[in-house]
This record gives sequence, structure tokens and C-alpha cells, in this order.
Amino acid sequence: MNTPSFKEDHISQIPALQMLINLGYTYIAPTESDRQRGGKHTNVLLDDILRSQLRIINANKHISSSRTTYISDTNIENGIRALRELPMQEGYVIASEALYNLITLGKSFDQQVDGEKKSFTLQYIDWQNLENNVFHVTEEFSVTRTNGKDQYRPDIVLFVNGIPMCVIECKRPDMKEPIKQAISQHLRNQQEDGIKNLYVFAQIVLSIATQEGSYATLGTIEKFWAQWKEKFNGNTLAERKSEEDIYRSSLQTLKNKPLPIETKDKLFSERFRYVRQYFDAIEAEPILPTAQDEYLYGLCSPERLLDLVFGFTLYDNGVKKVARYQQYFAIKKSIHRINETIDGRRKGGVIWHTQGSGKSLTMVMLAQAIATEPSIRNPKIILVTDRTDLDDQITGTFRKCGKFVENATTGQRLAELLSSNTDAVVTTIINKFVAAMKKIKEPFLSKDIFVLIDEGHRTQHGTFNVEMEKALPHACFIAMTGTPLFKKDKSTATKFGGVIDAYTVDQAVKDKAVVPLLYEGRLSRQSVNDNPMDTFFEMISEPFNEYQKADFKKKFSRADQLNAAEQKMKMIAYDISHHFADNWKGTPFKGQLVCDKKINAVRYKSYLDEFGLVSSEVLISSPDDREGEDTAYAASSEPEKIFWKRMMNEHGNPKKYETNIINRFKNQKDPEIIIVVDKLLTGFDESKNTVLYLTRNLQGHKLLQAIARVNRIHDDKEFGYIIDYYGVIKNLDTALELYSSFEDFDEEDLEGTMIDINEEIKKLPQKHSELWDIFKTISNKRDAEAYQVLLKDEAIRVMFYDKLSAYAKALKLALSALQFHKNTEPKTIDRYKEDLAMFMKLRLAVIARYSDTIDYKQYEGQIQKLIDTHINSEKVEIITEMVNIFDKEKFQEEVESTTGKAAKADKIASRTAKHISEKMDEDPAFYKKFSQMLRETIADYEAERLSDAQYLTRVKEIMDNVLSHTDSDIPEILKDKDVAKAFYGITLEAMKEKIFDEKLNTDISAEVAIHIDEIIRNAVLDMDKPIIDWQNKSNITGKLLIDIGDYLIDEVRDKYKVSSLTFGDMDAIADKCISVAKLRYKG
Repeated sequence: MNTPSFKEDHISQIPALQMLINLGYTYIAPTESDRQRGGKHTNVLLDDILRSQLRIINANKHISSSRTTYISDTNIENGIRALRELPMQEGYVIASEALYNLITLGKSFDQQVDGEKKSFTLQYIDWQNLENNVFHVTEEFSVTRTNGKDQYRPDIVLFVNGIPMCVIECKRPDMKEPIKQAISQHLRNQQEDGIKNLYVFAQIVLSIATQEGSYATLGTIEKFWAQWKEKFNGNTLAERKSEEDIYRSSLQTLKNKPLPIETKDKLFSERFRYVRQYFDAIEAEPILPTAQDEYLYGLCSPERLLDLVFGFTLYDNGVKKVARYQQYFAIKKSIHRINETIDGRRKGGVIWHTQGSGKSLTMVMLAQAIATEPSIRNPKIILVTDRTDLDDQITGTFRKCGKFVENATTGQRLAELLSSNTDAVVTTIINKFVAAMKKIKEPFLSKDIFVLIDEGHRTQHGTFNVEMEKALPHACFIAMTGTPLFKKDKSTATKFGGVIDAYTVDQAVKDKAVVPLLYEGRLSRQSVNDNPMDTFFEMISEPFNEYQKADFKKKFSRADQLNAAEQKMKMIAYDISHHFADNWKGTPFKGQLVCDKKINAVRYKSYLDEFGLVSSEVLISSPDDREGEDTAYAASSEPEKIFWKRMMNEHGNPKKYETNIINRFKNQKDPEIIIVVDKLLTGFDESKNTVLYLTRNLQGHKLLQAIARVNRIHDDKEFGYIIDYYGVIKNLDTALELYSSFEDFDEEDLEGTMIDINEEIKKLPQKHSELWDIFKTISNKRDAEAYQVLLKDEAIRVMFYDKLSAYAKALKLALSALQFHKNTEPKTIDRYKEDLAMFMKLRLAVIARYSDTIDYKQYEGQIQKLIDTHINSEKVEIITEMVNIFDKEKFQEEVESTTGKAAKADKIASRTAKHISEKMDEDPAFYKKFSQMLRETIADYEAERLSDAQYLTRVKEIMDNVLSHTDSDIPEILKDKDVAKAFYGITLEAMKEKIFDEKLNTDISAEVAIHIDEIIRNAVLDMDKPIIDWQNKSNITGKLLIDIGDYLIDEVRDKYKVSSLTFGDMDAIADKCISVAKLRYKG
């Protein structure tokens, strides 16, 4: 035969056996395995091998420092009996856990030594010394079914010390869905009438079909079977490429390594005798490794198999789980990382693994890896999480490490545990950890304290990070997060020590670790009854001056206010009722409705109840707590208070209310929809949750956390659904760009995206001085009246508000950084704080004195009633066809058709022409009737969500004009440089407040524009053609930011002595120029 054979034996099973033998397994023919089992197909242990290995492994048991003994033959037999007598009657998983505890913890037996009874632990596997174990492989392993009538024969079984540890099914690749069929066969084998007595021993269950594979452990349903990929730990692309080359070379060598003659004779002596000639011929030439080989190499090589079993397997709420590849390699990278020290402190970092990829289990496995790492003596491990249900799992996991687990239920208890000599693993929840940090007076200086924090981005704000580092200055911090590091959150990574590992949502969808998400936009149109609206508005606003009326009209003509109109909410509730009833009524699946305010959550429930098609519950915080988009001035409404009182009467207290509603949602038929504001948008995992109804604006982390509520895998769940009534598609597009990024970048590139917090802190003294400069004419700085009189001038007042806001933000950032506290005198910090407090009080006094804002709460009810009565809503219509948000091309098309191709360009245009729009457009609030403003708000909102051809054409013309600057002010030197013209406009606008000589500003801006264009062209063009997809390559865009910034420092700030040109100003110029370049230099 001179062509490939596609018989299962030839293309999958025999090559698998050959690879396993080359990996270190000794081949046993089926007749030999039968002999080892005493000819009993109900017995799955290789008795002789097991008995021999137990004697070898347990030959040196210490009685004292100088004396050893061995486990007696009687106890060897007792140990084998323990393996045979697993408690199957108590349940398959319970029996499996009993077996797992036996092989990892060992079994204690009493034994007489010199007339005294001693207790010894019999070990089944030597986990520390790989060479003390033996590894065998056999095929067509016949096992009698529980019905006693016939047998099932798995294709391949792997044994460690005679104990079956891995069951493999092989399929030929040309059959329909081979992996699906292999998994089905494994699941059939584990049914009540199958061969559970074999699978109860299996730690890894593997399906292979030459060019693909999938793995799991016992009892894993098809949805949760995982992919395996080798990941490489180098810090740079070059290092990772080098590691991959070594891996590929090793795999190639193993694939082409000839089997020893005696092994080959055994393999081809029985049922494979007829095909030996075919395999001899294949081996005459080099053979390429397959995906099947990668699975066997990655999961079944002896060292890797034992590593996965001991360190990466656990039981979670009655389900056995084995690590996915991203968990395994992230933990390996973390252990490598923490063994590096800088200034006596171990390196920590952030593990960014997308929502739904098992971060909490990664944290538990990482803690176990630290506990068993030989190079770390007596580590003190603290697990900080928001999942109290992890405690039992953590306790069970650490038993095999010989570690106790202590749960710190109070901050005081946590502080005591940190002070004690216990080596117990400590678990706590985030708020208790914060409380404990504040109670610690003397810092703990050990470098062997490890703090593992779930959802690290939640803990990096404010002064918590400072308290943490003061209390534990040398501790190693590792944070887990499921959402990417957005610009405002980038200090997370630097505070924790950099990015350790990333696993993006794109990869998770490819690996089927989460389900794809389908997005659909819907809209309820609105119209205004003009006359009654204007009449009532004039009556309400009669006491106001023109400025107050303008402020009042702006406040109540926002889209968010209109979205709360009674008729609109009713229409949306009606649409949700029918949508859920038509698609998921009578199924196990559930929905989640997200609102902007607690009162609207209560109202949506009343409307859903009124229509009666779906059951729902509301889960909100107490009326005293701010949540969602509740504003500081908005008092709790009466319906909200009534609802809360009813919940407290029913449930007793807020904690029971939350627990009961969540348990009903998870475990009972009703409610079908849970209505929330902020609660359950993070950390809430219920795989039946399938559809997310959005009626509010969400951005960044919160949007990504929200959509991840519906991407968990569940049986028969093909997709998660996002039904958007608000219009977050543009936010989603922006967020997903980050959600899918950081995959193939060097660590240096990633670090380059993290903000340098020290640079921001350096700006604090300047912002403090700029604020005080406003009041430099006041001679008596204790005269409060003098400050207020000075601020009578509206222009000065506006400047004061702006400078105060900038100072407050800078001080908040500084106070969250340990370096600031180390490098700044305490009295200076106190002065900064005291000045901020004084200026904030001054601001409140001035606002009240000069009526800059209105106390809205007394009017909100009246205005909402007006809106409810005089704004009509029409039927909800679908405006965005359902699209998979992870199908990048289709989703991008939908984004563009919904937001308009020119909407993105208009965003760029608004940056380059900001000065034009500000000077041309006077504030319309003084002149337009309230009804007209409302109509325009509705029109703008609908135009933004509906693609109108004329609107897009007009906007594109504006954009083109602005970007190319077709006006008479363009310097001659830029005449034929269209893209540089745009950079000129950006620079000119940015510099006009810095350089007051108009001619000099024009000359400098033209020179800068030409040089920036040159820098960008050199970076993004190859042979005068744009590099493909350069816009999304951070190694290009990141370097551009640095190069443009360096040029501006040297050739503008320093050369022309423009000291007021800050790093922020230069970053803004660079950002805007790169944004324009992304449009103008497209590949």
C-alpha cells in the first residue's frame, strides 16, 4: 500500500501507541494485561505490577532519624483492597474522590515494630520522584459491564504503578464529527450499565482523531470537554518563538524515533501482525507530527500526567475538574515569576483570563502550587475572593498538601492569623481583608506572604492598595481579573507587578470554554406633545433665571431621562415579555434585565407582572445605598421604599433577601428573569442565564462584566444573547477591541500600555499651585468672604471648578500610590488633604450663593410626570440584526451600519475641529423651547442608532473638510501634504493656549505636522504601502506614542521653552494624530 490508510487502527490507534511508548510507557499486549488481572475482566488493576510497586515505593519508612522499616505484606494487601473497595454505592463522584484522596494522600495503616504499634502511610505513587514509578500502556482493554453480560473495550488505557489513570478513545479523522463520537463513547461507558469501575480510576479521559483532540476527566458532559494547546512562557515574542521551536523539534524527534525491536515485536504480535509491513514502510521516511501527537505529548507524558493529577485536579461542588491549558500554563508562569526577587521582594502580577474561563479555580490551584513549591519554605497564603462557596473546595484541595485552611470571617480574625505562626492557608472576602489591613500597626516583613486576589481591578482603587502595601510591604501580590486593563485601570498591572498571563475572549470562544454571544439592537420610538409640555414647564420653571432655566432644561432633556418615560418602559417590558416567552418559556434557561436606577427596576417588574407572561424578581440594594445611575440629589422614591419594606418583611434582612432571590433564580423554575441595577453584574455565575436585556448605558469593565453573565456553558446552550434597548453597540465595539487584545504582544509591549503613575503624581504640586493662583490677589487667606467675592465673576468661577476638579483627581490618584506616601512628607500630604477639604466646602458655598445649579430633587417628580404623560412611545422595532459579536467582520459591519461609517470619522473630526464647533455653536438652551429640545434629543438619539444616508454623507463631508483643512489658513509648506494638514490643525489647536504669538504658533505647528507625518509614515508604511492591520498592532502604535512624545519634548517644549506643555498635552497630540493616521493610512 503506497497511500495513507484511514482505518482507525492505522491512522490513530497504532500511531498513538507508538508515541506513548516513545514518551516512556512500557507496552503490554492485551493477553498480558488479562494475565495481570487474573483473567478477570471485572478487575481493572494490574495486580502483579501494583503489588511490586507498592513494595518498592514503601520500602523505607522512617521510625526515627536513623532507622527505617518497610510496609508489611499484609498492609500492602490492605492497600490493594482499599483500591478495590471504593464506595461506589455512595455515588460515582464520591467514589472517585475517595480514590483521588487515596492516591494523593496515601492510606494509613497500623503495624507492629519492635513490639510497638506504629502508624505508617502507604503511598500508591511517588509524587516527588518520577523515576520510582512505572508507566504502562495497553490497548483494547476489555472490562465487564455492570450488567455482567458483555464487555466494553476502550482503545487505550494508561497505568501508573498498575493503576489505570487515563482512558483514550481513538477515531479516524474522515468520519463525521469524530471527536463528538469519541466523547459520546466515553459518556456511554460511564452510564449505569457501563464500565464505571474502570472510569472511577481515570484522572484524564482523552478523545483523539489524528488532526484534533479533546480531553476531560470522569463525569464531564460534552459541553465542558476542553482543548489542549502548549503555551510558551518567554517574556518576548522571540523567546516564545525559541521555546516553540524546541518543542516542535522534540515532538518531531519523538515521532520519528524507532521503537526497540522487542517492543515492536510485542506491538505487532497479536491483532496488529498483518499491518507491520505497512508501518515499516511509513517509518522509512520522516513523518510529520499531528495534533493527536500534541495532545499525547501535552497530557500523557509521564511527568505531565502526574503533574496534572496531583496539582491541577480538584472537586468543585460535587464535580471533578481538571485544569484547562490556560490555567495550567498561567500557574507555571506564576511560579516561575514568584521565584524572581527584586529588592528582597518576590515578583507578583496580574493574570488576565477572560470571564467564564475558571479564574477562581485557577486561584485555588495556584495557591496549591505555591504551597507545594520546594523552593518556598513555610509560605503564608491568603486567598481574597468574593466567593464564600470556595471555602469547602479550598479546604479539600489543601488536605493533600498537608495544609490546614482557616477562614477569616472578620478583619480582626484575619489580623490575628497573620500575626500567628500558623502555616494554614487563609481565606477571606475582600471587605474583611480591607478591614484587617487597617488594623495592622506593625508591618509584616516576610517575603513569603502571598496574597491572591480575585478580580484585582476592583481592589486597586483608592487608598486600599496603600494600606495593603503598608501592612505587607514585602508580600507577593497576584491578582486575577476577567476583563482587560482599560486606560483608567492600567495602574492595576503596575501595582501588582505586571501582566503574568493573558487568555482572551477570542481564544476562549475558539476553545469552546464559553459560548458565543449574539447581539441584537431594538428601539422604541418616541414623540412629544408640544403645547402641554411647554406650558407646564414654564409654570414649574417660572422662579428661575435664564442660566438656571438652561441648566434645568439640559438636565431633563437627556436621553436617559426620556428612557425612563412610562410609555417607553411599558413598551420595552411588553417586548421583553414576548421575546422571552417566545424563545425560552418552558426551558431551563433564564434572563437578566439591567436597569439604570432602582426605581426603574421596581417599575419594570410591575410592568412585567401586569403583562403576566414571565415571572421576575428584583434584586437591588437598600434605598439608602447609591446604585447604578442614582444621583446624589435624587431621594429614594416612595415605590422604592415600599418595595424594600416588603422584601425585608418577606426575607428578614438584606443578606437573606439577596441569597434567597439568587437561590430561586438558580434552582427553581421561577423567577425566569432577574431584574438588577449593579448587583450581579460581576461575580455572579449561573450557566442557565442566557439572555441579557440592556435598558441602560454601560461601558468598559462594567459592560464586559455584564455580557459575561450570559456566556457560561450549559447543556443545550448554543449562544448567549444581548438584547440592547439602549444603544451600547459602539461601547461594545470599543470594549471588545480590548477584550480580544494583548494576545500576541511582547511583555514589553504590554508594560508599555500601563500608565506610569509616578508621572501623574509629579503633576500634583503644579495642579495645587494653579488652584491657589486663582486666589493670589487675596491678602488675608483666612477671609472666607474674600474668596467668595472673588468668585462672583462667572469666568473665574468656571476656572475654579475646573482647576479644583483636576486637583481632586490628581490627589486621589496620588493617595492610592505607596510611592507618594514614601516620597512625600506627612505634613505635605496633610496640607494637600486639608486644602482639598477647604476648597470643596468653598465650592459648595459658591454654588449655593451664585445659583450655579438647581436643587433638582424637588422638581424631579413633576418633570417625570410631565414626561410620562406627554411623551408617547411606539412599538419596539429591531434595528440591528442578530450578529455574533465574536465574528469580527460581521460585527464590524453591523457596528458600521448602525452607528454609520462616518460616525467613527465624525469622532475624529470632532477632535480636529473642536475649536470650530465650540465657537460656532452657541448654547441653544437659552433660545429653544423645552419641547423642541426634547424632540431634538429624541431625533439625535434615533439618528445615532439608525443609519441615515443623508446624515452620513453630510458628516463625511465635514470630516473630509476638517481633516484636509481646505481653508485659507493652511501654511504654504503644507499645500500638497493632506495628512500633515490634519496634524497641523491638531497641533495648532493644542498650542494656542501655550504660544500666544500667532505667527510663531503657526510656524511651529507646521513644522511639527511635517515631522509627525514623517514619523508615522516611517512606522506604518512599507514600500509606500500601509502595513496590514498596523492600527491594531500595539508594538507600532505604542512606539509611535513614544516617538512623537520624544520629538515634542526635544523640538518643541525644550527648544522653544514652552514649559506649560505637559506630558498630558503631548500625549493628547500624539493620540489624536495616530487616530487620524489610522483613517488616512489604511491598509
